[in-house]
Amino acid sequence: MLICTVECADLGLGAFSPGAILISACCLGVLLLWERPAFKRMKWTSVVPGPLVCVILGTLLNEFYATSMPNWHLTAAKDHLVELPVTSSMQEFLGIFRFPDFSKVLRPEVWMVAITIALVGSVETLLCLEATDKLDPEKRISDTNRELRAQGLGNMISGLLGGLPITSVIVRSSANIYAGARTRLSVVVHGLLLLVSVAFCAPLLNRVPLSALAAVLLMVGYKLSSLKIIREVWRQGANQFIPFAVTLVAIVGTDLLKGIGIGLLTSIFFVIRTNHHAAITLVSEDRNWLIRFNKDISFIHKAELKRRLREIPDGANAIVDGTKALYVDLEIYETIKEFETAATYRGIQLEYHNFFDKRLAKA
Repeated sequence: MLICTVECADLGLGAFSPGAILISACCLGVLLLWERPAFKRMKWTSVVPGPLVCVILGTLLNEFYATSMPNWHLTAAKDHLVELPVTSSMQEFLGIFRFPDFSKVLRPEVWMVAITIALVGSVETLLCLEATDKLDPEKRISDTNRELRAQGLGNMISGLLGGLPITSVIVRSSANIYAGARTRLSVVVHGLLLLVSVAFCAPLLNRVPLSALAAVLLMVGYKLSSLKIIREVWRQGANQFIPFAVTLVAIVGTDLLKGIGIGLLTSIFFVIRTNHHAAITLVSEDRNWLIRFNKDISFIHKAELKRRLREIPDGANAIVDGTKALYVDLEIYETIKEFETAATYRGIQLEYHNFFDKRLAKA
């Protein structure tokens, strides 16, 4: 469907493929039907997953097009079908694998691409891992270091065999969970089934329309970004919703790495903003003022501290309380010292509680 949309932007509405649209619509209908409580209560629906029914239905519809509606028939020539290499023998299958050309290992562009792929793959894996933990019915917490080590080892082996870089992907992980997977054994079975399918079932898989697979991806994407999740983030306030919305739009508008980078910068801004407001508390009663440090205070809080100190009026009794701070930056001490000097001219009586020697405590 994405191909149809891109073509349509250049060639007009006539570029739409009605056959692909109908297959996607029918497959989406099946997936929505599988989500109905009445269907979920049936025993056979727990054994036969909805995505498998979609693949079979899409393939049969396209075969029907070939015999009865040739204009709607989807072909590989127009990039509408799965395309896997077809081999007739084990020797021919093994011939697909290509070993690396180590003569290019010292070229800078090779290392630049390798580092870029490693960063993108690692970020995508960590994001997928966090999302998968939230989808896990048993709410287990995965070991991120173990996952990254496994990915690195897998990429080394894949590269030596001439394969593409591998990474965790939330679409496959969520599809696995929705199909009833509970342990890491499901991942091993998944890999073995892919290997067997590519080796022995390529001619059959090459008949599967991409529009049927697109319907499965659309349904998985809908489950991962439901209105319930958006409403929950909205209720958490602007500090959570704005970075969420910016990241979502940036990923869709650019790509995964750029979108995450933009979202990260946006999040950092709100973290610093929140940190400024939460680190220092200023309260007063009559002429008595209390300025309290609620956490470690660094140079980034200097501007906020100066703003709070300006609020203390002439002739006040002020207390600087550092009890909750384990560390106070040298610049903060200098700012308080400057305020203490000015306080003598403004009639402000200044008192300190557990404020000094905090810089040495961290060291």
